[in-house]
Amino acid sequence: MEAGIDGAAFAGLLQAWDPQAELQNAWALTGGVSARITALEVRHADGTVQRYVVREHGEIDRAGNPHIARDEFRLLEIAHAHGVACPKPVFLDESCRFFANPVLVIEFIAGETEFAPDDLGAYVRQAIGQLLLIHQVPANAELGFLPRKDHGYGPAPAVLDDTMDEPRIRAALAAYHLAPERNRRCLLHGDFWPGNLLWADGQLAGVIDWEDAHTGDPLADLANARFEFLVAFGAAGLELVTSEYTAHSTLDLHDLAYWDLAAALRVCGKIGGWGLAAEEEANLRARHAAFVADALLRIGAVG
Repeated sequence: MEAGIDGAAFAGLLQAWDPQAELQNAWALTGGVSARITALEVRHADGTVQRYVVREHGEIDRAGNPHIARDEFRLLEIAHAHGVACPKPVFLDESCRFFANPVLVIEFIAGETEFAPDDLGAYVRQAIGQLLLIHQVPANAELGFLPRKDHGYGPAPAVLDDTMDEPRIRAALAAYHLAPERNRRCLLHGDFWPGNLLWADGQLAGVIDWEDAHTGDPLADLANARFEFLVAFGAAGLELVTSEYTAHSTLDLHDLAYWDLAAALRVCGKIGGWGLAAEEEANLRARHAAFVADALLRIGAVG
């Protein structure tokens, strides 16, 4: 058992969902920002050994939604039933008998993030294939527990980030007339970027980290993917994402510039706290500036 892991708590959690199983090991997983993530290795009564992931959401997420563990469990059930390559939910414990907060147990997906694919085209085709599949899940009553996103900006902070053109971005978004329901509302992942894609042997193994999921215009997810793949892979990443998505969908793209600016707004005022190396931060800022400049030109043409 890894140092710092409360083995008794995880053993108790395991007994609550499978009394015949035995906890073999537990270790912390890195990469979680909004949740504490722990991997479990479990031996079941039939002798099979499987791995699982336990997610305990952080204070910020719980403050925004006290039922976030329950909602994520239900969301993963729905997405998995639609064929999305998301982790399968296994168990939900809201009793707080073993941990201070509710926890969610999901299947362990073996894979790694990939930021230097050998074949960027194949990488994007698989990634966007999953995004299109996610967007096939309609925003009906079944997803009524998810927040609904009708516009691309929230309250402005006390100090705007001039270094990333935040004042102009917010002004353009506020001035734009966003026509409702140009596209059918659907499930949105909310944070679709290379860091939330797991790969194994060149194949997309899973889409993870669904705590930002909501419903709304699929252009919001597409715009975020355009920006994130630009940052990760340069102009080729943005172009491949756009062409692959539009080749397999019939979305009305009239408002894409608006959602591009909304995607760019998400990182304003935050980059300085991410601890990026100087070259990495400079690259992000340069690509953000180019993305914003292009979107401002386009939003002026269609607004």
